[in-house]
Amino acid sequence: MRKLRVGIIFGGRSGEHEVSLMSAQSIMQAIDRDKYEVVPIGITREGHWIASGDPLRALIEGKPQLASPAALLPQPGAPALVPSATGAASHDTPAPGRGTPRVLADIDVFFPVLHGPYGEDGTIQGLLELAGVPYVGAGVAASAVGMDKALMKALFRQAGLPVLDYLVVTAAQWERDPQAVRAKVGDEIGFPCFVKPANLGSSVGVSRVAGPAQLDDAIALALRYDLKVLVERAAEDCREVEVSVLGNDFPEASVPGEIVPAAEFYDYRAKYLDDRSELVIPARISPGAANRVRAMALDAFRAIDAAGLARVDFFVHKETEEIWVNEINTMPGFTRISMYPKLWEASGLPYPQLIDRLIQLALERHARRARLETRPPLKASGPPEDHARLPDNG
Repeated sequence: MRKLRVGIIFGGRSGEHEVSLMSAQSIMQAIDRDKYEVVPIGITREGHWIASGDPLRALIEGKPQLASPAALLPQPGAPALVPSATGAASHDTPAPGRGTPRVLADIDVFFPVLHGPYGEDGTIQGLLELAGVPYVGAGVAASAVGMDKALMKALFRQAGLPVLDYLVVTAAQWERDPQAVRAKVGDEIGFPCFVKPANLGSSVGVSRVAGPAQLDDAIALALRYDLKVLVERAAEDCREVEVSVLGNDFPEASVPGEIVPAAEFYDYRAKYLDDRSELVIPARISPGAANRVRAMALDAFRAIDAAGLARVDFFVHKETEEIWVNEINTMPGFTRISMYPKLWEASGLPYPQLIDRLIQLALERHARRARLETRPPLKASGPPEDHARLPDNG
């Protein structure tokens, strides 16, 4: 039997472009090459898709011209995209006027390792749904909600999950009446607080605000990345605990892990540039608290109708062990040293097997959805009077 072709999509237009490259590189190094053929597919910061040559190296080096552009959908007469022996995609040179190499038609399953907007937010998932192809991770709605922290927290509250007090501030509100926003933050949230873009991850654009004097700069920074900002009460004297979730209809939760940031909070530098941050596995919480965060992680996963994978982040008070759900990440960092795979490794599932399981979950979910009806029944199932008559066109 031929190997399954896995299209690994990385890069993208978000502020987490570099994180995506690191995740994709780790996956391509660890994936079982005896079972899968890898087709690397890069997306530049400008949104251009590249597939032939070595798109990963091209994006890492900031030289997208080293790889050829790729079409998203089949084009009449275009040659197929074929993985080379090294795993890099290659193609026959198209004859003049025959278009560019196609991507979506020649791949069995996609692994979109895209973090942040234009990838983790339902946009790429919508494209893949329209193309009718399997892909790893959550669907359109869950990806969109998981990316939008305001919508996410609203659903968490509806599901009965505890979240910290927060406010949503739009760019229009801030431009029209910044004084009203300042007053509302002071009255309803207080200080210290955190200000963050509603639609971004990896702590990009996030600020810890100790007092009113720092609020304007924090909101201005967050609004550089999104038109909607979340202002959230700070979790004081808390541990940052994370749980990895894996599965579709019957998800499982990993052992909890704990983040000990090198900085004042777990910002982008502490996550990816400063090796002094610690990942403590298992988290230093009681067995009872560990069971509660694992159960809440599954509840959060189901609350947004996630699929495949997610990492759920919590605050656990050091003394009382009161728990708040911080957020869910539907495509968490996926390098070998990222918390998501490390938690599964500590739970008995090694990194290469985790990749394999995610691909199988994608195929299973796609097969189930493919059985759904997409056309109305030809014969009405109810009495004639229950159905509108079609107009008589003569």
